Amino acid sequence: MAEVTLKGISKSFGKGGGKRAVDGIDLHIDDGEFVVLLGPTGAGKTTTLRLIAGLETPDAGSVSIGGRPMAGLAPASRDVAFVFQQYSLYPHLTVYENLAFPLRSPTRRMDGAAIDARVREVAKMVRIDHKLENRSTRLSGGEMQRVAIGRALVRRPSIYLMDEPLSSLDAKLRGELRLELKRIQKELGATLLYVTHDQIEAMTMADRIGILAEGRLVQIGTPREIYASPANLHVAARLGQPHINLLPVGLVPDVLTPPGTRTIGARTEHIVLLPGEGGNARVDWIEHLGDQNHLHIRLGAHKLVTLADPDMAVAPGDSINLTLKNPLYFGPDGQRLI
Repeated sequence: MAEVTLKGISKSFGKGGGKRAVDGIDLHIDDGEFVVLLGPTGAGKTTTLRLIAGLETPDAGSVSIGGRPMAGLAPASRDVAFVFQQYSLYPHLTVYENLAFPLRSPTRRMDGAAIDARVREVAKMVRIDHKLENRSTRLSGGEMQRVAIGRALVRRPSIYLMDEPLSSLDAKLRGELRLELKRIQKELGATLLYVTHDQIEAMTMADRIGILAEGRLVQIGTPREIYASPANLHVAARLGQPHINLLPVGLVPDVLTPPGTRTIGARTEHIVLLPGEGGNARVDWIEHLGDQNHLHIRLGAHKLVTLADPDMAVAPGDSINLTLKNPLYFGPDGQRLI
């Protein structure tokens, strides 16, 4: 494994550089670190991976892997492994043959016994060893994605690049493979850059999360840092379920705000609710989720959503008193105020 450094990387597409996909990204990934880039469609996530892999050439800036500049090097010479959003398996090959295929490259020069040992080791690691003789077309979606991940793992490259590999799976499988992927990364001590639009994947797997917006790296930090201390409104809106509530100054009484505050950000842990007549808010409706409820509350002309204990004695139409405890504050430019 190796550290990876991006310095001032930019990439545009279209005539005359009309569409800036990546805009001056500086990013350092430590050896053995799991970094997730989080952002919506069009934020530049996949383009960043392709620039590291050598599938795209940057307009400006540099990429280095293990301290070695990548300028001018073909993808095959960069020692990276790429896992795509779709499975990209060879349908006419068995699971074993799909896993062995990267090791049979002329650049690998591994003998048959070494290939067999590596394939069986990785198949056991991704828990697909009982399907080695099956054709890849006779697997479930989760099994196919395990093979796709395993085909990258057999390589032992400097860095693994993963482009939303779990997005096409159902919720249960995504949850299982999130845990598996983090376990495997720790076991191997692998350097891994993973991109997604799913905040749960980012929060549960990453050592650090980088927030991308319109091709720019807006903030990077641990999941807790990004959640508790967002740099601006965009970052605050990327993490949290339910989403952060954005309120104008003065809507909730007795909230002291820093000078220049335009918007107050209230996550569920910032909202204190006390049922009772004469409250300043009203319950619109309730989503029952088993161990917790989503309360949809109307405060003046504004709607809020927060979590509540399912045993809280409230019903739609009830009056409720709402106060805030240590919320987030944002200025007119959307930047967070301390």
